Amino acid sequence: MDLNQRIAGVLLHPTSLPGPHGAGDFGPAAYRFVDWLASAGQRLWQLLPTTPIGPGDSPYQGVSAFAGNPWLVALEPLIEKGWLAQPDVPDFDPLQLQYARVLPWREQQLRAAAAGFVARASAADRRDFAQWCEAERSWLDDYALFMAIRSPLNGQPWWAWPAPLARREPAALAAARQTHAEEFAFWQFVQWCFDTQSAALKAYANTRGVHLMGDLPIFVAHDSADCWSRPDLYHLDEQFQTTVVAGVPPDAMSAEGQRWGNPLYRWERMAAEDYAWWTARVKRALSQADVFRIDHFRGFAGYYEIPAASPNAQQGRWVTGPGRALFEAIEKSLGKLPIVAEDLGFITDDVHELRESCGFPGMKILQFGFGGDGSHEFLPHMWPRDSVAYTGTHDNDTVRGWWGQAGPRERAFAGSYLPCGDHDVHWAMIRACSNSVANIAVFPLQDVLGLGSEHRMNVPGVLGGNWGWRFSWAMLGIDCGNEPARVLGLITAASGRGNFELLRLPC
Repeated sequence: MDLNQRIAGVLLHPTSLPGPHGAGDFGPAAYRFVDWLASAGQRLWQLLPTTPIGPGDSPYQGVSAFAGNPWLVALEPLIEKGWLAQPDVPDFDPLQLQYARVLPWREQQLRAAAAGFVARASAADRRDFAQWCEAERSWLDDYALFMAIRSPLNGQPWWAWPAPLARREPAALAAARQTHAEEFAFWQFVQWCFDTQSAALKAYANTRGVHLMGDLPIFVAHDSADCWSRPDLYHLDEQFQTTVVAGVPPDAMSAEGQRWGNPLYRWERMAAEDYAWWTARVKRALSQADVFRIDHFRGFAGYYEIPAASPNAQQGRWVTGPGRALFEAIEKSLGKLPIVAEDLGFITDDVHELRESCGFPGMKILQFGFGGDGSHEFLPHMWPRDSVAYTGTHDNDTVRGWWGQAGPRERAFAGSYLPCGDHDVHWAMIRACSNSVANIAVFPLQDVLGLGSEHRMNVPGVLGGNWGWRFSWAMLGIDCGNEPARVLGLITAASGRGNFELLRLPC
């Protein structure tokens, strides 16, 4: 995908889609949403990470950097194949993903579908599955075995497993694969379904002129198949405990900083392998999306290292990252990389230099622009072309929520700059991003719909209650004029990001 083209898009995670099975997924609603995007002149659909979720239901703390989120597997295709009977669906909340209720139920359906596949799959499907397993075995075997082992151990972290398994002794791994053969095959099946459905959705979106934008967290979780399979690539001691962890230092927003707890890479060991792990990870990401955002890009220039024993981030230090060498190694194997660099937060000159040398666009958040004066870097007239402009991200309040919480000075500044008021601040911000010189403009769906704080996706630093927002088709006004799509399409066309003929101007 050419990141220098002038386009617009919408940020929405698939779990937020409507659907009867408790959570949005890669099913019919995803295709309908692609159609809606195309009708509104949007050429980009940005997702959050589609890897398995972790603690707090976060998509940024998954058990694998390569696997797909099992809960994004749609049930409808499995029913159509004859592997799954039409299920009795509980009375799930259509506007909120109730993880504790939905995920166990969906796992039951996936296990029933896996049994149905074993019993009734066609020869062609069995052949496709076997070929896919062989093609993906470099990551799939470790992931499937990781999941198969941890299931009967009640989800214990891998370093608490019996020592032969934790240390990956070949005899123990072979025995575990034999003992848990059925469970191993189940997790292979789920990942095959994920890949098949993901590829089909991407192909459909591309035929409608819509690109998919993925999201790649920079770090992996400690309790992950990645750490278990290659502990030598991380700062772990002989008991596989972290010695240092990731985070960010104290700032005006947090006196203690943020201690994320992710293990840090041993970059020198990755460099000795010509960054093969990262090349494989990026290759996998590009098989699922046309472009992807790298979260916390500044960590490649310099990352904040916190002693694992520290309860907060006050005692950390900055350490130089791999820099340009990492991306040169990946590009040598994969070619020019369609990457957007998340360069928010504490950004120093070396981060800007690295991003620019790689040719990656950065991010500009309009909500951040009204805390200073007219020279603020997040105001549209200050943005460079190689930017992706946002009204806000998944970590921000909605525009309407931000407006309601903003102080009198910020609101007065925004009202004069945009200009706008209570009723139209969301459209004013969308218009400002669209009319800017930034090559790409992206808007969370909540902002397109003008929704308030109760609809935000995530509150950083708060564990629980996040990642659950869903919308309904009625919110899009599809059956009563399709007004949000119409207005978004007009703004997109007028700003040179879509078909100008959509304006239907009089002769």
